[in-house]
Amino acid sequence: MAEFDYDLFVIGAGSGGVRAGRMAAGMGVRVAVAEDRYLGGTCVNVGCVPKKLYVYASHYAESLHEAEGYGLKAESVQFDWATLRDNKKQEIARLNGIYTNLLKNAGCDLMDGRASITGANEVSVNGKAYTAERILVATGGWPFVPDLSGKEHVISSNEVFDLERFPEDVIVVGGGYIAVEFAGIFAGLGARTELIYRGELFLRGFDQEVREFTAQEVAKKGVNLSFNTNIESIERLASGRLSARLTDGRILEADQILYATGRVPNTDGLGLEALGVAQAKNGAVIVNDQFQTSVPSIYAIGDVIDRVQLTPVALAEGMALVRSLYAKGSPKVDYDLIPTAVFCQPNIGTVGLSEEQAREQYSNIQVFRSEFRALKHTLSGSDERTLMKMIVDADTDRVLGVHMVGAEAGEIIQGIGVALKAGATKAVFDSTIGIHPTAAEEFVTMREPVR
Repeated sequence: MAEFDYDLFVIGAGSGGVRAGRMAAGMGVRVAVAEDRYLGGTCVNVGCVPKKLYVYASHYAESLHEAEGYGLKAESVQFDWATLRDNKKQEIARLNGIYTNLLKNAGCDLMDGRASITGANEVSVNGKAYTAERILVATGGWPFVPDLSGKEHVISSNEVFDLERFPEDVIVVGGGYIAVEFAGIFAGLGARTELIYRGELFLRGFDQEVREFTAQEVAKKGVNLSFNTNIESIERLASGRLSARLTDGRILEADQILYATGRVPNTDGLGLEALGVAQAKNGAVIVNDQFQTSVPSIYAIGDVIDRVQLTPVALAEGMALVRSLYAKGSPKVDYDLIPTAVFCQPNIGTVGLSEEQAREQYSNIQVFRSEFRALKHTLSGSDERTLMKMIVDADTDRVLGVHMVGAEAGEIIQGIGVALKAGATKAVFDSTIGIHPTAAEEFVTMREPVR
């Protein structure tokens, strides 16, 4: 008779938890997976996937306008929010079904309910206790909204996808991926949009020139940018609209106020404190290089450990953990040169060091830069511009970072990420023949450093 009900009990059926559960079950491990809210996790339900669908939607009106320069005219174009919202719901439901089948077909027991850890080898779901040799916490993150008067009137990224009606005007608060992306979505779909950020410039941590260039381009799309200010209080007016009092003295009204002010590890109610599982001040579960917590039978991966909050990273961590536990592989994940994209308008794609980071770490760098109007816009009438930038260690010729702001930046940078991971030098880029006419060919034709 087995000592435990399960070999591995996974709490959270997001990207990392599902991948770990499936892989382990495929190796013959007895696995249970518990999820109380979003099967498939934040990414599938209220994150990357629906966000990207809404980004696509927000481009169409602009594309129709640009098409006039090519001789195409679309008369009386109308946007129906309910159609977009409900079609999105259908697609997410389809994906939820796929995740259910993936887990069950792999041999996992899938439980619908919030799990709590009641012992080093015990989990409770819906009042029933289960024992497990190992427990994996993969509960992801949760939107953070600061305390302020009127907080109950705002929405977060959890609610924004399923609004009853589309707002005529909206205030987006924040300066990270989600804030910048949703400002573009709302503006592209026709809402008057104000982005408020307490700092001097949004997208902290990105290359400074990329941040400045993006601000310039985002403003062209109709997003009103308010930096160095914040909301002091919010009240609901008799009309149903919201009134926001800003720290700079202004009062703004809007139908909706979206707070995209970061995410915190989703650890409430898990029982970690009672067991003595070490956590950071923000609630992040502290793990070692083997993703093991201070309680040896309990592990954690993904956004809940707050290393790199990206879906592909959670997947990599889940696979590494399972290989190390059940296949004698290495648990190490290489966090260097992780490509990432911001699906603002235009997109940002980036991999490697920013110019500022490179100057801190290397004594002799070269910066290659190209800014231009894409071929498409020579007829579209749009004044959108594209920025491409490459950072090189002049002593070794190795490319340290590549950055792009422009159409399909994420698609382009993914391939360049492979090149940088392989250790590509500037000479390798220079010797690569470009695909003409494309924007991407600029990356292999930049010859002279700018400074």
